[in-house]
This record gives sequence, structure tokens and C-alpha cells, in this order.
Amino acid sequence: MTATTDQTVIGPAVRRLEVGAYTIATDAPESDGTFAWDATTVVVVEALAAGGHRGLGYAYTDAAAARLIEGTLAGVVEGRDAMAVPGTWLAMVQAVRNAGRPGIASSAIAAVDIALWDLKARLLGLPLAALLGQVRDGVAIYGSGGFTSYDEPRLQAQLAEWAAAGLAMVKMKVGRDPHRDPARVAAARAAIGDGVELFVDANGAYTRKQALASAERFAQEGVTWFEEPVSSDDLAGLRLLRDRAPAGMAIAAGEYGYALEYFRRMLAAGAVDVLQADATRCAGITELLRVGALCAAYEVPLSAHTAPSVHAHAGCAIEPLVHVEYFHDHVRVERMLFDGVLEPEGGRLVPDLSRPGLGLELRRADADAHAV
Repeated sequence: MTATTDQTVIGPAVRRLEVGAYTIATDAPESDGTFAWDATTVVVVEALAAGGHRGLGYAYTDAAAARLIEGTLAGVVEGRDAMAVPGTWLAMVQAVRNAGRPGIASSAIAAVDIALWDLKARLLGLPLAALLGQVRDGVAIYGSGGFTSYDEPRLQAQLAEWAAAGLAMVKMKVGRDPHRDPARVAAARAAIGDGVELFVDANGAYTRKQALASAERFAQEGVTWFEEPVSSDDLAGLRLLRDRAPAGMAIAAGEYGYALEYFRRMLAAGAVDVLQADATRCAGITELLRVGALCAAYEVPLSAHTAPSVHAHAGCAIEPLVHVEYFHDHVRVERMLFDGVLEPEGGRLVPDLSRPGLGLELRRADADAHAV
């Protein structure tokens, strides 16, 4: 990184950052092919400027990200021009060099970066989608849950509810017990009918041979999306699956990308039919926009991973974006902590253009009940 971060402040300055971390228990035990959890932690940042303006951002990460923001990033951001978000983003990236860019540091930058974009939009009196430059008025969503910890009745009920609500795509987890997966996928198909696309996500649980065999079985139930059939670090394995998967089945990966080079390597390897990226992991909206440009250059579609209230706005400005993950846990968290959360309309999220920024407001009393 060689660009300078020197900046002359000509617009309103960022006066300070306020940070909180909140942990919310899941409504049932949850697991996927490689991990199990019982709570979700979200780090929320508010960026303050003169006149009482506040920008709100957040990232789904460990509470350690909040300490990094308070101890390192706040000193970088405070006093900088609220209109010059990319320059501030670059300064934050440079500031975490010795801490390490991937992981916690990238998620910490993401929460601040999203707050800064929200603040800029509010200062200008614009919805964030409009500030970023819309190419569409809303984003398609797919319902995401179907955890391996669910029994078949709960799996079917959750997916069927999304289908009945008008979502054209739903996703379930596989890979925890490969021998059970064909029956679970068949049960899911029975619950949603033939008119809804069925996605599966193995979270890297399968070996290459297991994934190839599973792809053939899943194709019999009309599965059109196979996410992380093998580890995302196995680019050759992903390419093998992409080349040999049944026609009509897209291979997807990328949700664990933290920096542009990760996404470039995946695309250069021809490893995916659809690239995934998560603004709350890949250092915010600033980097997500660059990932979108990379997808456009490689002519590969982009799918936004989770955090629907952020990706609804950013996705409206990214031409290669095809859909946003409407993830069960994050939908719950955003409804619990924020006013202004968008609700699905005909299988899409459509930003409210009457509200500036992301259109979200933190419900402090509700949030404080879950403070870490």
C-alpha cells in the first residue's frame, strides 16, 4: 500500500466514534458443516459530526473488534473529513499493518467504514443507495438458515415460510453428517415445492470426492447453488467442482475474504461461478465496491453474504450483484437492535429513499440489554 493518507479537511470533520459490542443468543442451537454456535456478536459504531449528525455502522465479529476500534482506529478517524471516506479507509488499513489486516482488524475497519458512509449520506440528506449510485431500485434476497442442528420438521417449516413469503430462493446447511444430507435435501424440496430455487452450503465440510458425489445427488432435487463444497482455501478443488458439477448448479465461495487480493486469486483461478463477499468482513463498503468492480472485470456475478440491512443499499449500486443473503441470525439481530430495518417485498429488499443513509437508528435501551 503506497498511497498517501494525508488529508486536508474541507468538509465537516468526524468528531468522535462511539462503539458498543452486543451478544444475542440464537433462538435454537445452530450448526453448519464445520462449526456450531449459540450466539451472535455484533459490533456497532456511530460516527459523530457537528450538528448532531450520526452515522451508524456495524460488523458481525468478535467483541475484540470494538477494542481495536477504540484503541487504534478512533485516533485515526477522529478529525478527518467526513466527506472523504476512501481516504479515511486507507488510513485505517495502514494503521492495522502490525495487527494484521485479515480477521478482527478487517471487521473493525468494516464497522467504521460503514458508519462513515452512513454519516456522509446523512450529511448530504441522501439515502446511501442514492449516494453510491444506484443501478437498481432493490436487491433480490434468498432465505438462509436450514441449520444442520435442525430436525426435519423445523428445517421444512423455516424454508417453507420463506417460500410462502415470496422469496424465490432458499438455502440450507449440509456437511455435518454427509450420509443424512440427501434425505434432508429431499425433505427441503418437498417443503418448498418446485417453484423455488434450493441452495445448499457445506461450509467446506466435504472432501473433493464427497462433494462431487453429493452434487450429483443434490441435482436430483433441483439444487442450483452449491456453496463451499470444499474449503475456500482449496482453489483447485473449487475449480474441479465448477468444471464437473451438473449443468445448472453454480459453485459459490468467497464469504471469508478480507482483502481484494483474496477475491482476485479466487477469480483468477476460475474457482467459482458466483463470488461471495461480505461488507462486514472485507473492510466495509469501500472494499465491497472494489470487489464489485473486480467481478465486473472478470464477468463473474457477485452475491452479498449476510448483513442484509447494509447490503440492501450497497447492492443497489453494484452492477454484477445478483442477490443478498437474508440470513436468519442477522435478520433477528437487526430487527432487535435497529429501527428502520427493511422488510422483504416480493422476494426483494428495497431501500426507503425517504430516509437518509442506511435508514437505521440504534435502539439504545434494547441494545444495552445485550451489551458485552
